[in-house]
Amino acid sequence: MAYTGAVKVGGPADVHELTDLIISKVAVGPMHNNAYLLRCRATDEQLLIDAAAEPHTLLGLIGDGGIASVVTTHRHGDHWGALREVVDATGARTYAGRYDAEGIPVPTDVPVEDGDEIRVGRVPLTAVHLVGHTPGSIALVYDDPHGHPHVFTGDCLFPGGVGNTHDDPTAFASLIGDVETKLFGRLPDETWVYPGHGADTTLGAERPHLAEWRERGW
Repeated sequence: MAYTGAVKVGGPADVHELTDLIISKVAVGPMHNNAYLLRCRATDEQLLIDAAAEPHTLLGLIGDGGIASVVTTHRHGDHWGALREVVDATGARTYAGRYDAEGIPVPTDVPVEDGDEIRVGRVPLTAVHLVGHTPGSIALVYDDPHGHPHVFTGDCLFPGGVGNTHDDPTAFASLIGDVETKLFGRLPDETWVYPGHGADTTLGAERPHLAEWRERGW
């Protein structure tokens, strides 16, 4: 079946099969967080984005092959609730944005800066630092050489708007500015967006609404 990105807590993963990378999306926990397991087809190495909750679900998805890495998109607790259990079970390296690492109780092995490359097997992912939802949120961009880009946005971009900035106009201006410049300004409309909660979207579906988001202030 074709990938849609529609998942629900307690339900199966949805699997997006690309030429070099397999992306499995699952929903976990009381806040319906999305976790993404990436597997390099060439090496079978795996990387998990956001060990959010339900360690048994995530470890079942990971399987016997284990994972090399876990990337935490930002410091909010609903995105690292199962991190300790997953790291203890797999020995995975931990990555997080440099300016959010201090807010994550599991030590970050590799603090990530804007533009850093994180690899899963032979597949490169590029970190994008987005300020506003938290000080150190990162998105991950996979620029598929066989198709369009894919971006994992954590809680910085969703269908219908940017992430919550808690009615702080300075934080909102920062976040929407970074999202416009570093995502919409660099990536094409075909870019597939995998958010930290809920349904997927594309940059093309959201781009016409950027001015509306700025106007409403959230």
